[in-house]
Amino acid sequence: MRALQVSQLAPDHAGCAIADLPRPEPGPGEVRVRVRAAAVNFPDLLMTRGAYQLKPELPFVPGLEFSGEVDAVGARVEGWAPGDAVIGGNRFGAMAEYCIVPAATLRRKPAALDWATAAACPVAYLTAYVALVRCARVAPGDWVLVHGAAGGVGLATVDLARGLGARVIAAASSAAKRDAIAALYAPDAVIEAAPGFRQTVKALTEGKGADVIFDPVGGDVFDESTRCIAFGGRLLVVGFASGRIPEISVNIPLIKGFSVVGVRAGEYGRRFPERGAENIAAVDALAESGAIRPHVHAVLDLADWRAGFAMLERREVVGKVVLTP
Repeated sequence: MRALQVSQLAPDHAGCAIADLPRPEPGPGEVRVRVRAAAVNFPDLLMTRGAYQLKPELPFVPGLEFSGEVDAVGARVEGWAPGDAVIGGNRFGAMAEYCIVPAATLRRKPAALDWATAAACPVAYLTAYVALVRCARVAPGDWVLVHGAAGGVGLATVDLARGLGARVIAAASSAAKRDAIAALYAPDAVIEAAPGFRQTVKALTEGKGADVIFDPVGGDVFDESTRCIAFGGRLLVVGFASGRIPEISVNIPLIKGFSVVGVRAGEYGRRFPERGAENIAAVDALAESGAIRPHVHAVLDLADWRAGFAMLERREVVGKVVLTP
């Protein structure tokens, strides 16, 4: 099978190359999937140089999420048969024509999604759902400020928050990204992600501040977000794309009465399996009904993986880049 293989951890993805590998065989409880589309995520890029917390043994195939068809099932697998259309997430392995995954991690592909949009859905929308519904308990009418709103997870959060009836402020770094967000999802406001955004947020919310702030950026963005969050608000810590992990004096949330909440969607599902299954079912139902609409920035052949990685590194992507093995 054709696969993108990481044989050496090196800068600029120098240890990556398309390779012809043996087709893997599923073991007990496993399923082999013919991958039709694999989304590109920042952790994939970080893994190629050993800069992510998960460090697979070399050599390995990157790729966190995918869509495809069941190709073969291992022993003790029930409920899946060759030809079933599925979506799924795995720690790595999706950027190949075939991947092996535990049967329990698969879900049926919503018929409303094509291969590319289905591959763009699992990680981003599950993170958005856990953040907004489980961690922030978003209610209709709440003001939700989404930082990094053009990224895969940020854009999913804008989409989902709108579907949940929230009033959404999307913050993005460039005019092109802001125009794209406005055209795709028509949030209540799209603002520049530049120092001083707190004044804009305060003005939009008539001085109250945002009830929920979704922050995958960290650094100065987190610091300023503490100045425009409503009393009783929830500041969701999702990541640190800025490169700086911020710190906060606890007198600030004490005086302003807000909570700082960490969001780890995968860990949430591992800690609370029943609720994790409910989260996945809810996301899939929303996708099937058309209430959420994943956006794909570009669909590229697996051979063009470097171009796809570069799009993320240049931060020009709105939504997700998808590779087709």
